[in-house]
This record gives sequence, C-alpha cells and structure tokens, in this order.
Amino acid sequence: MKKITIAIDGFSSTGKSTVAKQLAKALGYVYVDSGAMYRAVTLYAMQNGIISNDHFDVEKLIADLDRLKINFKYNNAIGFAEIYLNGVNVEHDIRTLEVSQWVSQVAEISEVRRMLVFQQQQMGKEKGVVMDGRDIGTVVFPEAELKFFMTASAETRAKRRFKELLERNENVSYEEVLKNVESRDLIDSTREDSPLKKAKDAIEIDNSSLSLEAQFEKLYAFAREVIEKK
Repeated sequence: MKKITIAIDGFSSTGKSTVAKQLAKALGYVYVDSGAMYRAVTLYAMQNGIISNDHFDVEKLIADLDRLKINFKYNNAIGFAEIYLNGVNVEHDIRTLEVSQWVSQVAEISEVRRMLVFQQQQMGKEKGVVMDGRDIGTVVFPEAELKFFMTASAETRAKRRFKELLERNENVSYEEVLKNVESRDLIDSTREDSPLKKAKDAIEIDNSSLSLEAQFEKLYAFAREVIEKK
C-alpha cells in the first residue's frame, strides 16, 4: 500500500500533536512535531541570554543557528520520538509556559524558518510521515495528500493547556495561559513569513467538543479513505 504525507496545522493547544502521534502509530508512519523544533530554538535563545522580557538579539540568534543541532530519537518506553538539542534531551524543558511566551517571536524570524523548513522537508522525503505545526500544509508540504486544520475556541484551548501545565507542576494561572494563547494566535496569524492559515485543500476540524477518541477516529477515517484510493 502506498504511503502518503499527512499535514496537520492549526492554532496552539488544539491537540495537533496528540492526534498526530495517534495517527502515526495507527498507520505505522513517522511522527514529526515541527513545533518542538521551534521551541528548541527558543530554549537555546533563552539559555544563552538572547531573549528575555526586555531584550531580543535577533542577529545573535541568526549567527548562532549553525551551532544548533536538532534531532529526534525514538523512545520505546513512551512510544514516540523525543527532541534533542545539541545532544541533550529537552522534551520536557521546551513545554514550559516560559518557552511558550517566546516561541512565536522566534518563529517569526525568516532565517529560523528557512533552516527548520529545510530539515522538515528532508524528514518527509520518503512520505509515510505525519507532521504537525503552523505551516505544514501551506509551506513545508504544500503537495501533501491529506491536510487538516485544527481549531477550537481560545478559552477551550487555554483550559486544556492550563490543565497540562498544572500536571507538570508549573506555577501558572488560567488568566496567564489564556493571555498567552491569544497572544500566540495573533502573532502566528499576522507574521509576514509563513503566517498560520488554513490551506485551501485542508479539512477543518473544530474539536472544541470532541473527545480525544472521537477526534482520532474522525481523522483516521479520512486517512484510510485517502490511502486506499492511492
């Protein structure tokens, strides 16, 4: 059976990564979390004093890009690949609200996008990949055989994200998380380089009231239909 490329785009905290992992596992495909790659660059910028509340040395970050080695390593214990930055597992470190506060600003930088888009395209050369992010169906894989665009209300997404952060023992408030979600939506949708938008041929999925199981079944049905027609 021929393999396809599945692109999943959408707003932050719409469960893109969760359903992408489920699809990849069910289909025997490779899963790539493109957002994690931008988060890894953001973490590097934070760790090296490049970005903070009152400072963002864009030129320094651009100059340092060739020092960044970002790759994924499959973890059998958890059933998916974790991200490594310069040889260090940063899967947990990149998921904090602090990283979330800066990742959209870092993702605006064209040089960062060019570097990561190239890497993502290399990962998907052989097809049989499920990749989620903001510009997968529009920029990274515009010819993908199946594209989804995930959406949900900002309040619903903030509640989900707040719950995740509390489970990781992050000391945050719901108001902080909602503000971050709304801020990221604005930056992601209005940036000049590869803004977040629904591809013309993408299937829109509003999962505000969908359970994880119902969401997976819906996307899996679409995937099986496309694959069987190949």
